[in-house]
Amino acid sequence: MRGDHSAMPFSIPSRRAALGIFGASMVAGLTACTAAEGAENSTPVLAPTDTAEPTASATPTPTPSPTATKRIRRSFIPDFQLPPIVGGLAPVITKIPTKHPVVFLTIDDGNIKTPESVRLMAEYDYPASLFLTRDTIADNPAFFNAFKTQGSLVENHTVTHNINMVRQWGYQQQVNDMVGMQEYALQHYGRRPTLFRPPGGAYSNVMRQAVADAGMKAIITWEAKANAGKMDYQVGNSLRPGDIVLMHFRAEFAADLAAFRAAQLAAGLEVVLLEDFLGVV
Repeated sequence: MRGDHSAMPFSIPSRRAALGIFGASMVAGLTACTAAEGAENSTPVLAPTDTAEPTASATPTPTPSPTATKRIRRSFIPDFQLPPIVGGLAPVITKIPTKHPVVFLTIDDGNIKTPESVRLMAEYDYPASLFLTRDTIADNPAFFNAFKTQGSLVENHTVTHNINMVRQWGYQQQVNDMVGMQEYALQHYGRRPTLFRPPGGAYSNVMRQAVADAGMKAIITWEAKANAGKMDYQVGNSLRPGDIVLMHFRAEFAADLAAFRAAQLAAGLEVVLLEDFLGVV
């Protein structure tokens, strides 16, 4: 696997679909709005506050701003099944072979924690797989609960982020590092991760065995990434259905997310939670 991590790389309504429907119904009960499938926002129809004819001295009542609601996501019948663990080795997934117009956003590490990143993910209504490293989030693990509330999930990116772990560490050190993050994620986010991303992207059969023995179902890599405010592709020059996109919690988060959004919209793809599509929530 080429993996310079710092420079690179049944109809089942999803949990986020349920949240979208719930949010839309709440607005409908309070106001009366219509929502077309796939629309970004619903605009409530506001009832008049006063039916009497206004007088010359009457002060107009300001019109409340519309309340934004989560859109109702399209549901896709997954046409890909996660390969099983065979011979004690977890499978490696670089791209999802699918005919559906979907793309999967993954965000790594957790070094930079800003309210802007929370706001942008909510504004764009993007679910993401967050491959977090314990040592980079330990100063404020609660920060990532906001993304969890939005529908993202926390996955395993080790305790230490040793990008040379494949070459420097044997099986036991690798599995210990993974299990440490498994337990940390359970303690802080209420769920043991099911997916693993290797620091730097490199993996081996020893790592695949460690991943399986740590209780996870697959190693997730990538062929596209948003980096330094632009998109980089290992294959082609645009996003394709089933692409797994790498991002990071870095100072340039907003620029990277904008680059991803432009590519995603240009390709006509829906951002879907990887775990939902794989059935490993």
